[in-house]
Amino acid sequence: MKDFIIPQFPPGDDRDMGTPAKTGAPVTLTVDGFPVTVPEGTSVMRAAAEAGIMVPKLCASDNLEAFGSCRLCVVEIEGRRGTPASCTTPVQEGMVVHTQTSKIKRLRKGVMELYISDHPLDCLTCAANGDCELQDAAGQVGLRDVRYTPGDNHFDPSGTGARSQSEARLRMPVDHANPRYVPKDESNPYFTFDPSKCIVCSRCVRACEEVQGTFALTIEGRGFDSKVSAGTAADDFLTSDCVSCGACVQACPTATLQEKSVIELGTPERSVITTCAYCGVGCSFKAELNGDQLVRMVPYKHGKANRGHSCVKGRFAYGYANHKDRILKPMIRENIEDPWREVEWDEALKFAADRMKGLQDKHGRRSIGVITSSRCTNEETYLVQKLARGVFLNNNTDTCARVCHSPTGYGLGKTFGTSAGTQDFDSVEKTDVVVIIGANPTDGHPVFASRLKKRLRQGAKLIVVDPRRTDIVRSAHVEAAHHLPLRPGTNVAVVTAMAHVIVTEGLMDEGYIRERCDWDEFQHYAEFVSQDRHSPEAVEALTQVPAKDLREAARLYATGGNGAIYYGLGVTEHSQGSTTVMGIANLAMLTGNVGREGVGVNPLRGQNNVQGSCDMGSFPHELPGYRHVKLPDVRAIFEKAWGVEIDPEPGLRIPNMLDAAVEGTFKGLYCQGEDILQSDPDTHHVAAGLKAMECVIVHDLFLNETANYAHVFLPGSSFLEKEGTFTNAERRINRVRKVMAPLNGYEDWEVTQLLANAMGASWHYTHASQIMDEIAATTPSFSGVSFDMLEEKGSVQWPCNEDAPDGTPTMHVDHFVSGKGHFIVTEYLATDERTGPRFPLLLTTGRILSQYNVGAQTRRTENVIWHPEDILEIHPHDAEQRGVNEGDWVRLASRSGETTLRATLTDRVAPGVVYTTFHHPATQANVVTTDFSDWATNCPEYKVTAVQISPSNGPTDWQESYDAQAQQSRRILPAAE
Repeated sequence: MKDFIIPQFPPGDDRDMGTPAKTGAPVTLTVDGFPVTVPEGTSVMRAAAEAGIMVPKLCASDNLEAFGSCRLCVVEIEGRRGTPASCTTPVQEGMVVHTQTSKIKRLRKGVMELYISDHPLDCLTCAANGDCELQDAAGQVGLRDVRYTPGDNHFDPSGTGARSQSEARLRMPVDHANPRYVPKDESNPYFTFDPSKCIVCSRCVRACEEVQGTFALTIEGRGFDSKVSAGTAADDFLTSDCVSCGACVQACPTATLQEKSVIELGTPERSVITTCAYCGVGCSFKAELNGDQLVRMVPYKHGKANRGHSCVKGRFAYGYANHKDRILKPMIRENIEDPWREVEWDEALKFAADRMKGLQDKHGRRSIGVITSSRCTNEETYLVQKLARGVFLNNNTDTCARVCHSPTGYGLGKTFGTSAGTQDFDSVEKTDVVVIIGANPTDGHPVFASRLKKRLRQGAKLIVVDPRRTDIVRSAHVEAAHHLPLRPGTNVAVVTAMAHVIVTEGLMDEGYIRERCDWDEFQHYAEFVSQDRHSPEAVEALTQVPAKDLREAARLYATGGNGAIYYGLGVTEHSQGSTTVMGIANLAMLTGNVGREGVGVNPLRGQNNVQGSCDMGSFPHELPGYRHVKLPDVRAIFEKAWGVEIDPEPGLRIPNMLDAAVEGTFKGLYCQGEDILQSDPDTHHVAAGLKAMECVIVHDLFLNETANYAHVFLPGSSFLEKEGTFTNAERRINRVRKVMAPLNGYEDWEVTQLLANAMGASWHYTHASQIMDEIAATTPSFSGVSFDMLEEKGSVQWPCNEDAPDGTPTMHVDHFVSGKGHFIVTEYLATDERTGPRFPLLLTTGRILSQYNVGAQTRRTENVIWHPEDILEIHPHDAEQRGVNEGDWVRLASRSGETTLRATLTDRVAPGVVYTTFHHPATQANVVTTDFSDWATNCPEYKVTAVQISPSNGPTDWQESYDAQAQQSRRILPAAE
């Protein structure tokens, strides 16, 4: 089985060493007279590269296992016959290698001559000119002429062997004299596939297999007829299984697979290392530019979260940053019925500050508040909550993180003592049993999913707990050992039943529990879960999970070796979200699966800085570092740093703000980088709350749905235009670096500072690094973090302080943060949302690979080609009962509201369950979700809504009126001459 590959290089060294790094005993050999010592198992090619000798290669790459097909890397080894390939030959003690003998040079030149004989020589006009490994290798071996006469080839549609074709002729159909010529495939919106330039090195196929794990590509045919195929004869790259991750494009040594942006804009000349602004994986990228123009995003091989891989969003979907919809000038209006009026920054800030101060003078200092963004940097989020506490002088601060992962903070805080995941992503290579509950990593966290699938192909076992059959349940070369398709809303019952099996069958790790956990609490918990009412057989009717499958899954997790649990919004977005998180923590402690590599409890955070927005004190009851605002010693730290008195009374969460607005006591809101009208539940209530406010300030890239009710619009900056940090799902603090100047003139933290100063503050930050220095000075888990340190180390996982100067990849190694681990009783309580005759189905929601959250970014890219609208998944049995056919418009109605969308029939969902995404405002899926929420954190219960489905002729009256109101609200007066 192939090794799990983690490239190892000195920081900043991007050389391709040809084959993966190995670990083992040291071996010393001589390469061209130079002694070099490398680990046992290292290839001769990599050993030569370590000595500074780069052996020519075409099929080899250090993120792929050695293949040995191109024969360009041959060497001579003293005492051996022949000329072995250096990529597939392991080193041996005392080996003497020669890479530049006359025989080797002659062989390499002959091999290269064969490649070039079947390759178009259009180098000057080729998009890969200057960035082509074939071109470089030809120069490296000294090829100056091709002796072969024109004949059979793959690049000439006329069949004459001509090496110079016009673009028009290159696109001629296949029915010409040359049957081997295949025209360029331009179906994918982001890259082209030109078979005429393919050298059949198989790197794209292997990258799709080994790195991505999709297996969408293959080599079809044999010998001279070999070619890369993306599926059946009827398929192209768009219709194939390709997920457009870009691994094949990155692997290609020629212009066979090439970004369309490079074809259009030219080969990039400089690069900046930054961090992706999509999901919580936190991939590192090289943003490659010509001047100030971004040409492409290339996954950075030193990125510790992604290890040189990417997904379609991070790799290609950055075009929204320059989209025509971006608002670059501040705008104001007196009333939400008025059109917007563009103004200068000074006027917009004065207008906003005067209104907010006026509201406080009239209605009290707690009448206004802020919402921070999980898409903005740590530094920006820190300043927004500081604006509330240090300028507004209240704790009315909340964040979108509360509507997704606040139960994680509560549940893990109660059981483990800290509000974050326990592992780094590298840990997955050492796991033996993986439990995925309420998460869809192939769509929501695809780069992590690729790493996970690789481990599963190596033999790890998988348990999936999800009402829907997601792709990870069964896909190419991966199949779950158990899929537990529970009824939505019964997570607690399933998790407790697993614990019942572990305890009653004596499968728990008693030694671990006695040493690491509170034994008295465990005994109380064990007595609770041992009750017959928690057995798989007793809860089967409730959960709809077969008792036999649940028992076998519990046994596998408890006895299968290192067990790791990964969970997502399907756990947290329930009325018992916090209870389920505590139940998951109980399972991990029961089996001793906390505190070492390959195990743990790992929340898959949805957005790029969900973890960071929580860390920075975005919640109304917590200051940065998860310290309660009521604690005098904690307040004293910030009062000294900020020079103000901090209110000890916790503030309002978003639902409370909206309730208070309807009641008339909450009047003003500063909302940075968040679209609560589309993302929060019960859309009617959100709209009513926003409409009742007298000053809504939206700070964002686009006129989003919330801006329909705004009075001030402050244009934001994209992640490409700012300095700062993001904190990903593994607590990794990654640098965000400015790739280009802000199109609006300011980074987002600067806009917040301008607003604060307009309201009377005296902030004087001149760079985001100064904000991080303040965070470090006031927040113990960040006390060792600075921009200088991140420049040196690349990234670090908090806690990072005197006790852990290099960060903390694995939490709770010797003891829990809370000292002892705490077992907590997890009583199942049914949600108040019930099915019945009027609403007999259960709706659950989720994401899709090509789109992101509310779609504000991805809908403004070519990603819409894969998902142009939200679709309702319905089981064929339920569809037949309701007269619904594939592609029909259906009415989706609940007790809260109704909308319409198209239906697709699938057995991915069980009878009685329907599913949709929430990426498109035209659907506004949250108009049907309820205001029920988690008992501890108010996290909305998005995943359980009782609904009914019926045929429809198209959009509802509400959708049409909503669209009309939105269009009216987005009118912008023409700029004055």
